[in-house]
Amino acid sequence: MRSGPHSIALLVLTLASLVACSHAAARETALYNASFDPTREFYVDYNRAFASYWRQRTGEAVDIRMHHGGSGEQVQAILGGLDADVATLALAADIDALAQAGLLAADWRTRLPDASVPYTSTIVLLVRKGNPQRIHDWGDLVRPGVRVVTPDPRTSGGGRWNYLAAWAWASRAHRDGTQVLDWMRRLFRNVVAADAGARTATTTFVEGGRGDVLLAWESEALRLLADPRTSQALEIVYPSLSIRAEPQVARIDRNVDAHGARERADAYLQYLYSPTGQRLAAQHHYRPVDPSQVPASQRARFRAVPIVTVDAAFGGWQHAQRVHFAAGGLFDHVAGAAR
Repeated sequence: MRSGPHSIALLVLTLASLVACSHAAARETALYNASFDPTREFYVDYNRAFASYWRQRTGEAVDIRMHHGGSGEQVQAILGGLDADVATLALAADIDALAQAGLLAADWRTRLPDASVPYTSTIVLLVRKGNPQRIHDWGDLVRPGVRVVTPDPRTSGGGRWNYLAAWAWASRAHRDGTQVLDWMRRLFRNVVAADAGARTATTTFVEGGRGDVLLAWESEALRLLADPRTSQALEIVYPSLSIRAEPQVARIDRNVDAHGARERADAYLQYLYSPTGQRLAAQHHYRPVDPSQVPASQRARFRAVPIVTVDAAFGGWQHAQRVHFAAGGLFDHVAGAAR
């Protein structure tokens, strides 16, 4: 049968409509995650697992896009217009900053189990093989000549965890507040590199060869020791006291509602607590919040270490942020004296 001009026009309109619907569907099944630096490898595997789960559950493909950087930098990027649907950041204070700006509800912690903490870590000291500077605890970091690398607490969640872990140790070692502040100033005088994010600090220490000790997420240190390219050059020192580092996650209400992505965003974050999510977190050296979901062989890699929590030792993140990291706070006094 011959096709007349009306039939051809109808065919063109039909094809155009199908293409438009296809593009709309692709937009509708996108998801954007803004995360802190050291989660890069974890979310490669996690996103693949979640996409498979989502396809089986809904029949839809989901395109998960990532944006990584220092946790504080991520906050500024989102406030500046980064269109992220979820934030998987290094600490609660950074998500609180988004809530204070009206991007999500103030009760975001209550939406998920364990106060929206799907995995944890702690802070360790990463040194050169053989530990030539004989660094065994926090107190060794203030010795003359010891060169310290840490991400900057102004831009990095890991940097803030490092600072608080050191402060907690100094508070037990010295008790007197003036002595604690003096010890922290001595520590930061020995800092030779303070990069914007934890992964950049790792690169400075490992590839750039700067410093004698890196203040690091345990997950970063274990990742390096599991990598044949770096394992022979480094070793971990567990300090006598550290802190329970609690990355937290949340959907960004204003953005998910604009994208029609609320259901996907909620499922994406909830899947972190599934057996698959917990096993992948452990595989990538984060401590699962539900160890029962993880094989004993993976749990064995996490060494017991005395820890404090930010709630018990610092009155929670809102108080810690105000006292230590706000403009004019104690960190400004520490860093200013270290210049």
